[in-house]
Amino acid sequence: MERIQHSFVDACIFNEAKKGNYESGDSYYTVLTDDYFICSIADGLGSGPVARESSQVIPQILEQYHHETIDELMNRFNSLMVQKRGAAVAVFKVDFKNKTLEYSCVGNIRFYLYRKGTDEVIYPLPVMGYLSGRPQKLRTQLYTYVEDDLFLIHSDGVVLRNPKAMMRRSGTPERLYCDILNTIETGDDATFISGSLLK
Repeated sequence: MERIQHSFVDACIFNEAKKGNYESGDSYYTVLTDDYFICSIADGLGSGPVARESSQVIPQILEQYHHETIDELMNRFNSLMVQKRGAAVAVFKVDFKNKTLEYSCVGNIRFYLYRKGTDEVIYPLPVMGYLSGRPQKLRTQLYTYVEDDLFLIHSDGVVLRNPKAMMRRSGTPERLYCDILNTIETGDDATFISGSLLK
């Protein structure tokens, strides 16, 4: 487990290759500054090195351009998919000062934001398809958050029957991580990140 611990965010990360593969076709990348937290997961089409090549576009871009808007980042991701297999990609940015979370996704990556105080789950619908270098319509969504909201983002290699019940029961990123790890069967590349927005 990789752990991110900061005064504004606490997160646990799991990434594992499909059984029999040396490399995972999933990639993830996070950026943490005093002002914001950016998190992205990419699931390259297929598996192994070819899928990895597509998903590795994400860290390449975020390392250099994390200050840009979500739409600008998604368009950069897309432009680098030309002549690659392509990838499902999700990215979100948490603005600590404004208490907002901005999210965009193309493909079958899932994101949930659980609000403990209201027992509400926000589940943004993704744009269907994948990034391939062709012109892509985006649907970027903006939400507010409050202290101790719990989030979960995962690739399609993680199959969960009832994420809301699991998040309600877990309450913390570490326990949610352990609960998911105890229930999933990873027959595919699998990546998930559980986290709390602390203040």
